[in-house]
Amino acid sequence: MAAAPTIVWFRDDLRLADNPALHTAVELGAPILCLFVLDDSDELRPLGGASRWWLHHSLEALGDDIRGLGGTLLLRSGSAATIVPELAHSIGAGAVLWNRRYGAAEREIDAGIKSELKDAGLDARSFAANLLAEPWEIVTGQGQPYSVFTPFWKASLQRHAANPPRHPLPAPTTLTAMSDPPAGDELGSWELLPTKPDWAAGLREQWTPGEAGADERLAEFLDGGVTGYAEDRDFPAQPSTSGLSPHLRFGEISSPQIWHTARDGRRHLGDDGATFLKELGWRDFAYHCLFAFPDLATRNWRQAFDRFPWPDVDQDAFDAWTAGKTGIPLVDAGMRELWATGTMHNRIRMVTASFLTKNLLIHWKLGEDWFWDTLVDADPASNPFNWQWVAGSGFDASPYFRIFNPERQRERFDADDAYIKQWVPEFGTPDYPEPIVDLGETRQAALAAYEQVKGA
Repeated sequence: MAAAPTIVWFRDDLRLADNPALHTAVELGAPILCLFVLDDSDELRPLGGASRWWLHHSLEALGDDIRGLGGTLLLRSGSAATIVPELAHSIGAGAVLWNRRYGAAEREIDAGIKSELKDAGLDARSFAANLLAEPWEIVTGQGQPYSVFTPFWKASLQRHAANPPRHPLPAPTTLTAMSDPPAGDELGSWELLPTKPDWAAGLREQWTPGEAGADERLAEFLDGGVTGYAEDRDFPAQPSTSGLSPHLRFGEISSPQIWHTARDGRRHLGDDGATFLKELGWRDFAYHCLFAFPDLATRNWRQAFDRFPWPDVDQDAFDAWTAGKTGIPLVDAGMRELWATGTMHNRIRMVTASFLTKNLLIHWKLGEDWFWDTLVDADPASNPFNWQWVAGSGFDASPYFRIFNPERQRERFDADDAYIKQWVPEFGTPDYPEPIVDLGETRQAALAAYEQVKGA
């Protein structure tokens, strides 16, 4: 009698190496059915356009990799809460394995599925896979979540020194597929790619989604690009960042893989390496905060900010911001880089977000929504976490009175206008618009509005 097959349910972990759920499935020795569900449940936030583009190509790469090992990737769309148990029962599965997610709705769905499967006598297990530490593992002396990054990272480093992030697992060398796997959807039928119009030319030029693309990015960065990272990462015209964020967001590579590869004894990365790994800590902190405050994308973490007097949205100003036509060169360059490539230099993300929330007095949620739709690395924790940080309403928030002056940022980090000229070719010509607001006046207006929040 054939062994009952094991379902490995892929989600934000689209890789073969260091995949605890897949590794465990191989150890069980039964035939494996790899599954991805495009979950359309109402309680889940739909993917933005750039993320949908990335997902299509990442699934394409994952499917090719799985087939190359003799396996099958089954695609289904609909409610995972219905699809996963029904599929398990229909094929007579003995186990269903997956790697964890940390949003409230995702955790509720997963818990419901696990309970239903266990009640039916199946082996249903979830695994830690993508972070350096689980969100609940780093806590204060009082057992509470951290709300400030510096002590969180200090505690994390102390924990990692005594108990390092788990060592990455090898990719399987072969997969035993079911002899007669069920039918699934064709990837193209999901219509994840833009067609009318096709705005993804810049994304195709910039990115190679998939596990191989992630591995190549990491190798190139650690073999040379990381040199000078601690200082150069603030200069947007320099190719000094890793470009790993979308690969991390879709789990084509894990934080433990990056951690251990960067700390390989053959490399001596010094301060540059430590600064780079601290960025992994910032990502862990975002998930730590999302776990503690599941409404991170929709509510102010600092409740006092509920009293902030946001004026009615100036739609013309918002449209100018999204199009990169504000007349503020550094802001415009960043917004055009975002539209063209699906990403934006991290310092410029802070500048553009500060300009929207503090100079235009437009609610951070509108900016977060725009980034969610246009970023290939639109992460459910990092995206809202960073927007609330800049707005002043979130964990470890940049104080509201800290308003990034785009002109001073330009003088410090793009003094020769190389970044601006790359993305705003009409800069310095009569075709470039005048600023839509006065930076000094709007700064004062923002500080005046903040008086209604201060001290609350």
